[in-house]
Amino acid sequence: MLQPPHQSLQVAAVPAQRAPVRDRDQEAPWHTEAVCRRDEAGLFFAPSKEPTASRLSREEAAKRVCARCPVMVECREHALLQPEPYGVWGGLTAAERRVVLARRRRRDLELKKAARGPIAAAG
Repeated sequence: MLQPPHQSLQVAAVPAQRAPVRDRDQEAPWHTEAVCRRDEAGLFFAPSKEPTASRLSREEAAKRVCARCPVMVECREHALLQPEPYGVWGGLTAAERRVVLARRRRRDLELKKAARGPIAAAG
């Protein structure tokens, strides 16, 4: 059976349009709307000594669940801010989240350098 091509990490880091966070009920925590609340946790977290092929297949299945979740963005941000070291959260694996975090840190440093540049030149 052919597998769909992997979603690029850049695309994964910027998900398709979803309802803005502010449009949702602010009283209920985001995870009450999570699709994964009805699914088995084993899909999102690896059993010990899981073979690579099984892990990749399980992660892709978990990502498909995430793709239809109305709170995927909130879940992803939670996992990036905590940071969650294990499992698929918001459609990203732990390794993918580490890459996103590294890119954010690099971008933040570049923005800080750019902001200091004109000030240093003027002084």
